[in-house]
Amino acid sequence: MHPTRVNPIRTSYTSFAELSTHQVRGRDFEIDVIRRPESAIAVIAPHGGGIENGTSEIARAIAADRFNLYLFEGLKSSGNYAALHLTSHFFDEPECLALIAKCPVVVAIHGCRGVEHEVLLGGRHRQLADRLSEALRAANITNKTDGHPFPGVEPRNICNRGPTGRGVQLEITTALRTSPAALGLAAVVREAHR
Repeated sequence: MHPTRVNPIRTSYTSFAELSTHQVRGRDFEIDVIRRPESAIAVIAPHGGGIENGTSEIARAIAADRFNLYLFEGLKSSGNYAALHLTSHFFDEPECLALIAKCPVVVAIHGCRGVEHEVLLGGRHRQLADRLSEALRAANITNKTDGHPFPGVEPRNICNRGPTGRGVQLEITTALRTSPAALGLAAVVREAHR
């Protein structure tokens, strides 16, 4: 059985502008951007906070003090996914677009369901996905680059909207995101960019 998105309920929003007419920054969601102009890499969690639990923490750990970081985080006490999940190919929040416009490499962190520790890699930057896959495998972290439901190759997918038109997305299972092994995963991904 393939892992699935964290919550099968989908919002009907097709843009950040539409979402922001119904949801309030500082109450329902928050945006955090850390710019490191010397870095060509942006690590983003467009479904952070309570939307896809654990993705913000993993993105922060990957970025550390080295890479650009963007987080869109759900703040609601419940129902974050249903209220705030903006599908990746509709994700057009202006601060995110401004950040990744200057970053040739975009790595998007997402969450999917799954009881096994597994990472599903997608995106249009196949060479980087393969390199990350090898690094994860060397660290005994199960992963796939093909044959899963999240290929991430849509050109408008947020991971592919940097200046090169190709990025990588990591769909990380619930079991892995909520375990101490998530920090090890973050370290592997961070070090693979040396």
